[in-house]
Amino acid sequence: MYRIVEARSVGQNIKQFVIEAPRIARKQQPGQFVILRLHEHGERIPLTIKASDPEAGTVTICVQGIGKTTQLLNCMEEGDSILDIVGPLGHPSEIKNFGTAAIIAGSVGTAMALPTALALKRAGNHVIFVEGSRSREMVVFEAEVRRASDEAYFMTDDGSYGEKGLVTKKLNELLAAGRAIDFVLAVGPVPMMRAVAQVTGPRGIKTMVSLNSIMVDGTGMCGGCRVLLGNTSKFACVDGPEFDASLVNFEVLMQRNAMYREKECKSLEQFELHKAEELAHIRAELATKEAEIARLKAELQSLDNAALESAALDGTEKEATHV
Repeated sequence: MYRIVEARSVGQNIKQFVIEAPRIARKQQPGQFVILRLHEHGERIPLTIKASDPEAGTVTICVQGIGKTTQLLNCMEEGDSILDIVGPLGHPSEIKNFGTAAIIAGSVGTAMALPTALALKRAGNHVIFVEGSRSREMVVFEAEVRRASDEAYFMTDDGSYGEKGLVTKKLNELLAAGRAIDFVLAVGPVPMMRAVAQVTGPRGIKTMVSLNSIMVDGTGMCGGCRVLLGNTSKFACVDGPEFDASLVNFEVLMQRNAMYREKECKSLEQFELHKAEELAHIRAELATKEAEIARLKAELQSLDNAALESAALDGTEKEATHV
């Protein structure tokens, strides 16, 4: 059981959770993710770790409510618990001094990119962070973006905040101005990452893209997250989640990412009709499990106490016999 110690809205339909997960918090590195499940019959979903606090034993995740499970998760509040969290999973981001590193993130992708941006800055890179959103309401973590970078730019589709336009517009402007960019990490919707790769590829700029959105079980067993790199198949969960953008076949990736869209829409429609009942069922199920865990802990403590008493009694009898 993983208790939620903080839950707050950070943007339109975007929520941040701080969750008790001490073992994950001790081992997490930038770029890694977790797989979580809300209840016994729930689906497994991948979420990148935004931050961790080893001393407090917590990890922070950021969730945009798009499908059934993410919307259900965003209904949960402080004090609720999550049934399963597995991690940290995946290969960490490559961190070294490239020179000038550009982080290109799409709205909630900012949360995924922040740990890598911070690590790159600590490694001595000049970090340029470009965050793109549809509107002002979707801009997230502005203060953290500014702290994690040397330059920060905010692009909105409608021009309601920062500059109007796509993230690739700013990237093209920087390159046209003669800025030398040595490394790019793009995190966000697949079309956005493909567009970034189309800008950097012809210029030979090392570019990595994060493909966690295509994952399913997170172990490589289901094969659902198969990615085509040139003529080679890889699994996003065990071989990634970050891959060289120049090798990724984005056409195949987009096809695979849309395979279950119709079923996902139907599932979401049913969820909207029964949202309150499903949330109540999850809370009741978790409360039952918590009570069972408390009972088992009490039994173990009782057995431990009995063993200590028995050991103490044996010691007293032996002492009396010796005397």
